[in-house]
Amino acid sequence: MAVSINGVLATDQLPVVVIGAGPVGLAAAAHLVERGIEPLVLEAGPSAGTAVRDWAHVRLFSPWSEITDPAAEKLLAPTGWTRPDGSAYPTGGDWAEQYLQPLADVLDDKIRYGATAVGVARAGRDRIVDSGRDEQPFTVHIALADGREERISARAVIDASGTWSTPSPVGADGLPALGEKSAADRISYRVPDLGDPAVRARYAGKRTAVVGSGASAFTALAYLADLAKDDPGTHAVWILRRGITGSTFGGGEADQLPDRGALGLRAKAAVEAGHASTATGFRTQAVERDGARLVLVDENGRRLDPVDEVIVLTGFRPDLSFLSEIRLGLDGRLQAPTALAPLIDPNVHSCGTVYPHGVNELSHPEQGAYLVGMKSYGRAPTFLAMTGYEQVRSITAALAGDREAAERVELTLPETGVCGGAGLFDEPEAAQTGDDGGCCGAPATLQIGTGAQASSGGC
Repeated sequence: MAVSINGVLATDQLPVVVIGAGPVGLAAAAHLVERGIEPLVLEAGPSAGTAVRDWAHVRLFSPWSEITDPAAEKLLAPTGWTRPDGSAYPTGGDWAEQYLQPLADVLDDKIRYGATAVGVARAGRDRIVDSGRDEQPFTVHIALADGREERISARAVIDASGTWSTPSPVGADGLPALGEKSAADRISYRVPDLGDPAVRARYAGKRTAVVGSGASAFTALAYLADLAKDDPGTHAVWILRRGITGSTFGGGEADQLPDRGALGLRAKAAVEAGHASTATGFRTQAVERDGARLVLVDENGRRLDPVDEVIVLTGFRPDLSFLSEIRLGLDGRLQAPTALAPLIDPNVHSCGTVYPHGVNELSHPEQGAYLVGMKSYGRAPTFLAMTGYEQVRSITAALAGDREAAERVELTLPETGVCGGAGLFDEPEAAQTGDDGGCCGAPATLQIGTGAQASSGGC
């Protein structure tokens, strides 16, 4: 509860509300506990890592050594928990069951499940009002699973709700294609779990369009290629918005995350083996019915042969609707914090380089409000879990008044070894690697808050 001193609410007596009990939200809570600050984690789902559990069948391309947070491990240690083999690559289900849920169990009543944040504001101030704004606590409006509503006061808000609930559409202009919504029974926005008999039956012996060019699309193509070996009637049509270049299949053997590079190589193998064909330079404008099948039509009227199913893996975007009453400083393109956006802009960087950053890059005009984890990246695709852990470590240090610690941390992160802006659809010559002016060199090391690139290179 807040304490009133001479009529003024003592906000430092309030908890820091963390939205989302995923990997980064739980790490934020662990760092707050380590700093002696009370967290309250709001999780819309019934358990920790609800979104992660939705892709439980997918194997991460980061090993255990890179997906557990140091402060969280300290909390877990007294329970007898030990980190799994650091060189092993878990599935999403492994991550949730062997790390996220045990961490949530330790945090115990610091987490509320079935609590969805539906609004964040300053107490008694809408976004227009300046007077006394920074002295007011935040008020977080929540909807509970049983239909009740509550209001919670907070000294700060860390939004780690991610982007999983808002996948991007198939439409190349960022809006749903004509007919996309009415064809929802034949369209999925997730990597299929072919270990589920019902899901397997949906795609076995069928012609499936896979739209997207990232790791999720690679994974779907690889899964469908494996299915085609058992059921030769299975075929994938890989739809790409630009042409095939040296960077289309990712970093391959040059990727410093080997399993990420291997995904691209598996997608390439699927095409070369004839399990997948490609449709390049295709920007979907409409989805039309052809009996029980679908036909994709691009902006120039080009029509593809009918398919039975469509898997749309064109990325995700942040849900900002419940933050409309606080003042966020967001980049107009990426919907990421203004100072962070230039470091992760896919129009410039496709190396997968994830620059270290902290509270300075993540601060907004609304003091005490932060977007972290996947949500902080807006629509950019290159986020890594250990980046989120560093984000919340820096932010919690700042909340504790330890500015030196907030700005001190250095972090070395891996690159793909593949360069060229993802926005350069029609300029394949811009996607270069090696020593001919490309952007990928040795891993970059930056000091949080400085914004200056170290001499070790990077994209």
